[in-house]
Amino acid sequence: MSHELPGEQENPDLELRIETLGKCRIDTPMAGVQFTEDHETVLYHSDFEDIERYLKQGLKPPAFESAGPRRKIYHDPSKLKCGIVTCGGLCPGLNDVIRAVVLSLIHHYGVQTIFGFRYGYEGLSSRHKHRPLDLTAENVDNIHGRGSTILGASRGPQDISDMVNTLDRMNVGVLFAIGGDGTLRGARAISEEIARQGLKIGVIGIPKTIDNDIRYVQQSFGFQTAVSEAARVLYSAHSEAIGARNGIGLVKLMGRHSGFIAAYATLASGDVDFCLIPEVPFSLDGLMAGLKTCLHEKKHAVIVVAEGAGQDLMEETGQRDPSGNQHLGDIGRFLKHHILKCFEQENMEVTLKYINPSYTIRSLPANAYDAVFCLKLGHNAVHAAMAGRTNMMVGFWAQNFTHIPIAAAVSTRHQVNPKGKNWSGVILTTGQPVHM
Repeated sequence: MSHELPGEQENPDLELRIETLGKCRIDTPMAGVQFTEDHETVLYHSDFEDIERYLKQGLKPPAFESAGPRRKIYHDPSKLKCGIVTCGGLCPGLNDVIRAVVLSLIHHYGVQTIFGFRYGYEGLSSRHKHRPLDLTAENVDNIHGRGSTILGASRGPQDISDMVNTLDRMNVGVLFAIGGDGTLRGARAISEEIARQGLKIGVIGIPKTIDNDIRYVQQSFGFQTAVSEAARVLYSAHSEAIGARNGIGLVKLMGRHSGFIAAYATLASGDVDFCLIPEVPFSLDGLMAGLKTCLHEKKHAVIVVAEGAGQDLMEETGQRDPSGNQHLGDIGRFLKHHILKCFEQENMEVTLKYINPSYTIRSLPANAYDAVFCLKLGHNAVHAAMAGRTNMMVGFWAQNFTHIPIAAAVSTRHQVNPKGKNWSGVILTTGQPVHM
C-alpha cells in the first residue's frame, strides 16, 4: 500500500541531520549481512522537478539517513543495558516490535540486559513504583501472535528529570520508545534532558500510530492490519444495508486528525457511498442531499466516517484525556440520530445499522504484512541505537527504512491530501460529491 510523497512546497527548510552520541569505534559482532554506509541516503522528494530546483542552485536535495546495520558501532554490547517502553493506545503489532527489538539486541549484538518498563512512561517514574520486566529471548518467544502489549501502556506525561534519573540509576544506555506523537514528544524531551545532564544515553523512537498520522513516515505499523479489518467491517455494513429497503450502513473508524484508515478501507471495500474524514469538511445538508439521492437510486447506502470528522458540527466536550488531547464528540452517534430524525420528519422509512469496531480493530494481532514491517522496524531501531544514534526515530519512506530526527517527526501531522490522488480515488470510487 503506497502513500503519496509530498512536494518541496510543504517544507523547504526541512532539517534531517541525525544526532549521535559519539564516534563509532567498535567492530560490529554481526557478519554476513549487507551493511549500510553512513553516506547512504533516501531522497525526500520523489519528483525530479523538485530535485532539479536544488541542483540548479548548487544545493543537495534533502534526504533521510538510510537505516541499517553499520560496520562500526558505538556501544559495547557486553556492557550495554537497554530499556523498552510502549505508550499510548493499543495498536496491532506492538508485541511484534518488542520481540524484534529484544531478539535483535540478543542475537545480533549479544546484549544481555533488557528492561521492559511497565505501563508507558509511568514505568520510568519513581512515583508509580512499577517494577520493570526482564526481557529475554524466552519470554518474548511467542508474544507476536497476540494483540496488545506485554508491557502495558498508558497516556500522559511524567516528570522528565525523574525519568532520566531512573535511566541513569539503572545504567540504561539506550531507551526504545514505541508510540505516537505524544510518545515521541516525550522521547525528545527525555533526550534533551539527557544531553543537558551530559549523559551518554541514546533515545530511539519507533512510530506507533494506527491512524498513520506521524509526519515524514510513509506508513506506520498496525495501519495495514487496521485497514484490512475495517474493510471486513464495511462488508458487513454493506450486507446489512442491502438486506433492507432504504437500508443504511453507518461505520465509524479511527482517525482523530487523519482519515487514512477510512479512506483506504473505502478503496479496499468498493461498496462505500460516502467517506467522511477530518481533512475534508462537509455539511449536514450536503450529506443528507447526497444520501437521499443515493437511496432513491440504489435503495441502500454505506457511510464511513472517521472519528475526527465533522467536529465543527457538534458542541465541544470541553474535556481532555491524560495526554492533553481534546475529547472528541461522537460523530457516529451524532450522524445516526441526525439521519434518523431527518427521514422521520419526511415520513420516509429507513433502516440504519451503526457499527463502531474501533476497540476490536486496535487490539488485534498484526497481519502478515504488518508482522514483517514490525520485524524490520525493530531491527533497524536496534541498528540505529548500536551505532550511537539518538533523539531520532526509525521511519519508512519511498519503500526504504530511514532515520528521522524526532523534532521533524513531531513538527507537523501526516494527513490525507484533499487535492491528492488517493483522495481523488476515494471520490471516484464512492461517487460522492466533491463538495458536500
